Amino acid sequence: MMGKVYLIGAGPGAADLITLRGAEILKRAGVVFYDALVHPDTLALAPQARLVAVGKRCSRISTDQRFINRNLVEAAAKYTVVVRLKGGDPMLFGRAQEEIEALAAAGVACEVVPGVTSALAASAEIGVSLTRRGVSRSVTFATPRVGEGEDTSDWAPSVASADTAVLYMAAGQAAEIARVLEGQGMSPATPVIIVESASLPGVRQIGTTLRGLAENTDLQIHGPALLFFGEVYRERARALIAAALLEEEVADELPQRRALPR
Repeated sequence: MMGKVYLIGAGPGAADLITLRGAEILKRAGVVFYDALVHPDTLALAPQARLVAVGKRCSRISTDQRFINRNLVEAAAKYTVVVRLKGGDPMLFGRAQEEIEALAAAGVACEVVPGVTSALAASAEIGVSLTRRGVSRSVTFATPRVGEGEDTSDWAPSVASADTAVLYMAAGQAAEIARVLEGQGMSPATPVIIVESASLPGVRQIGTTLRGLAENTDLQIHGPALLFFGEVYRERARALIAAALLEEEVADELPQRRALPR
């Protein structure tokens, strides 16, 4: 008999944001194929399982999707419970469809276990509703990233026209993206917030505007990050900008203070 493959959303980073169902299945897994951004504490929920890293990160060596598909099918012939553990939610920019279709073609049973996508965790960090009453009645999740062999994506019009927009896998092209959105008619004064490493201890928020984003070519982003656009972020972006300016002023004064005689 063939085993069953579970595509589980690990959540945005923090280990305790996985669902109860996902955690329970991990305890029964014989093998876990996990993404690069899955937290080690989440993997610790499956101490009995064989762990196989199949992560995909921008500008780094990544595991070919066909290899992952083949390994999931082969693992189902050896293990009763096979887990494909994905960061965030499997069904949002998680390449779940390729794996679902490969498993179906091989006659392997598959179940998707939803997870908390990073846009929701980052919104919680910001403390601003994606759909603030009276301000935002539409939300767009998009990515400018185009994989090898894929058709060009016309992502910009939907982002420019949404009340609130969230861009995944975009921080590395932030300045270029801002210029594209200005070309689509988005106001240069549109508030923008960047959230890096949402739900993790090293979380960081950066406030700016669309024009500020276009002019900043070195954001110093090292962790997974999302870009948020929309009027709902006006107050929060202003507060972040003011805090950053104050921090710069204090940093500039520190050498002078240290040089003062006692």
